[in-house]
Parts: sequence; structure tokens; C-alpha cells
Amino acid sequence: MLAEYEIFVRALEEGSLSAAARRLDLSPAVASRRLARLEDRLGVRLIERTSRRLAPTEAGRLVYDRAAQLLEGVEDLEAVVSRRTTQARGLLRVSAPTSFGRRRLAPLLAPFLEAQPRLTLELNLTDAFVDLMAEDVDVAVRIGGYEAENPLMHRLAPNRRVLCASPAYLAEHGAPDSLDDLRRHAQLAAENQSTWRLEGPEGPVVFRARSRVRTNSSEVARELALAGLGVALRSTWDVGDELRDGRLKVVLPQYAGSSDVAIFALTAGRARAETRVRAFIDFLTGLYGETPEWDR
Repeated sequence: MLAEYEIFVRALEEGSLSAAARRLDLSPAVASRRLARLEDRLGVRLIERTSRRLAPTEAGRLVYDRAAQLLEGVEDLEAVVSRRTTQARGLLRVSAPTSFGRRRLAPLLAPFLEAQPRLTLELNLTDAFVDLMAEDVDVAVRIGGYEAENPLMHRLAPNRRVLCASPAYLAEHGAPDSLDDLRRHAQLAAENQSTWRLEGPEGPVVFRARSRVRTNSSEVARELALAGLGVALRSTWDVGDELRDGRLKVVLPQYAGSSDVAIFALTAGRARAETRVRAFIDFLTGLYGETPEWDR
């Protein structure tokens, strides 16, 4: 009986029965049958199907309010019990930026997966903006403006960014001595990362980079900088090794990326109460620390 209420609640939250079925790891046919059984037993229609989304009937709104509270109570109960067993189960859907996920997340997942043998992880790497609800994602690792007061945001690490170029580029073109001088240099940035929000001696400043090469890939911009084609604003998690071994050099060290940008995990609404999400957030928040290894 509880499963029937769950498919009804998730269908309204996800906007479609098929999305709710995916969320609960059910086939669309099973989800449809459960909803039909619930409506038959209650003797009322709970959902109106519009061209764009599902909408609750008057009876459906009443049932949703009570059923959602009931399910949330069950989730909280399971979370309490799970903390005693430390076991999560089911499918956990995670998204992360391509380069960060490949270099700084995937290689570190083994302890988490070994500790959670009943959990299946789906990791999707993309540099596109991910709508957690629309794309059925449980946790999104992001690099951007962090809001400490937002309970859905979980800070993982600082994101220190520096202006840098290769020794070959600097030998040929010299190092810029000011932001105005930087404008005469070749700049490198991915299409969605061309607004450089910096902090310097004069306070916050915005520098709009005109990239010498147009690309939708941050990894391409990094490789172009290493190849000596210009100056880039890069995160130290991305170029820390290259800065240490001299393949890249910091330029204009008096400027750095805005300090309100951080690496954080974003969870989606009720998903934060699920055992598997909590287990993953607990793992992530202990992974890097305030001085990550790439900044040591």
C-alpha cells in the first residue's frame, strides 16, 4: 500500500509517471498499475494529465499533502536505522564537471563503494548545467558561487584560481604587468568561462576574456595553455601539478579568482533525506578538507 502512495507522490514531484518510475527503479507499466490501484481503492481520480505536466485533482492535493508527510517520516526512520547500520542501498545518481570528476572524484571513490556494497553509483560527467529535478539527479558536484545558508549546498573544498601561462609563452611574449597589459596578450577560456571574476589590490574586478580559441571544453583551454598559446585562469585542482613542476607559471600573482567560488555538492529537495544521499555527502565532505592536496 505504501508503494502506491509513493508512486503517486513521486509522479507529482517529478512531473511525469515515467520520471517517477525511473526514480524508484520501476518499469512504467508497474508504476501505472500502482497508481491505478490507488485510485481504484480510494474511488477518486488523483491526477489530471495535462499536455506538459501532471496536476493533482482536489482530492489529489489532499492525498499528496498527507502522503508526502508520511513518506518523509518513513525516510527519516530509515535514515535513523541506516545510521546504525551504515549501509545504503539502491541507485545513486551523481553528476560532476567533466575534468574535476575524472581527475579529482572518480579515482577516490573506491573507499565509498567498498563501504556501501548494496549501493549502485551512476556518475555522469558534463560541463553543462544540470537541473537535478528535471534530469533525475540525486547529487550534483559543482564549482561556483557557494551560499553557506543554503541547506542543499554542502561545501567540499575551496576553489583557488590563478592566472597562468607556460614558460614558452612567457619567453616569447613576456609576462603581463597589469590587467590592462593582459588585454594585449592572448587569453584562453571555454565559452561559459570567459568572465573572469577576480580579487586584487583594488578589490573585486571583472575581466572579460576574449579567448584566442573558441571551445566549449575547459579541458581544451587547459591544454592550450600548456601548449603555450596564451594566458588562462585555472583552478589549482586542475593545474596544481603543472605549477609545481614548472610547466605553467603564475602571472599577475596579485590577482586571484573570486573567493566566494567553491567546490560544493548540491542535493535535490527530499533527496537529501535519503540514506544513500546522506552517505555520499558524508563521504564527500571529508574527502578534500580546507587545504586540499593539490594546494599543499
